Amino acid sequence: MLNFCQPDIYKLLLSVYKYVSLIHSFISFMKIIAMIPARYSASRFPGKLMKDLGGKPVIVRTYEAALQANLFDEVYVVTDSDVIFNTIEAVGGKVLMSKKEHECGSDRIAEAVENLDVDIVVNVQGDEPFIDTVSLSKLIDVFKGDDKKEIDLASLKVKITNAKDIKNPNNVKVITDANDFAIYFSRSVIPYHRDQEVNATYYKHKGVYAFRKNALIDFYHTPMTPIEAAEKIECIRYLEVGKKIKMIETSVESIGIDTPEDLEKAIKQLTNE
Repeated sequence: MLNFCQPDIYKLLLSVYKYVSLIHSFISFMKIIAMIPARYSASRFPGKLMKDLGGKPVIVRTYEAALQANLFDEVYVVTDSDVIFNTIEAVGGKVLMSKKEHECGSDRIAEAVENLDVDIVVNVQGDEPFIDTVSLSKLIDVFKGDDKKEIDLASLKVKITNAKDIKNPNNVKVITDANDFAIYFSRSVIPYHRDQEVNATYYKHKGVYAFRKNALIDFYHTPMTPIEAAEKIECIRYLEVGKKIKMIETSVESIGIDTPEDLEKAIKQLTNE
């Protein structure tokens, strides 16, 4: 029988306790925020974030859904629009005005968080008002289990089987290694299915990210990279500068409001809830 009063046993238990406490402290005090980038202009559907969705603008629906997810210490909207700024402020929300023109959502978020005290930043799409809390929770859990801080950011992928979806350049495809770290993203068909006797699995990238703050700031201060510019896919910049992106598989296909038809689908879904 162990005698817990023995000095050696006591020291061992004390060391284990301190280690567990350190890990618990890291997990408990890791500050996690959601950032919702919200541009007023949209080439396919101008002003879509201010369109009415069941009596509230789309962006308000998204903001409230992010709050109700109970996953974040704080939720912000970051926008280049006075209209959106005033709308969020009017409902008591936290909103930041973007000061610069940006090529992508990551740049807009990075500008907003550069001077904020935060560890993990989750990018919530402003035009996706039906928040997938399960998938977002999985993204956050990636960092809670990454004691060595080897993961720079995490994102989502969903399996696609329809040939039209696979070939559609609007669907960004992703391939990963055996540990689900991203190898490459492309609008082309990857992997290319040369040998038809071999099964090929295809994944579409969902543009939802969770970043370590330092990875996001590094991205912000790095010029657009050549392959990123060719593909027009922002996450390629992370790969080109050596960042590690952990991909999490999800089966949830969220409704993104990119067209008036998408808005009609969202209205029907809201009505059915």
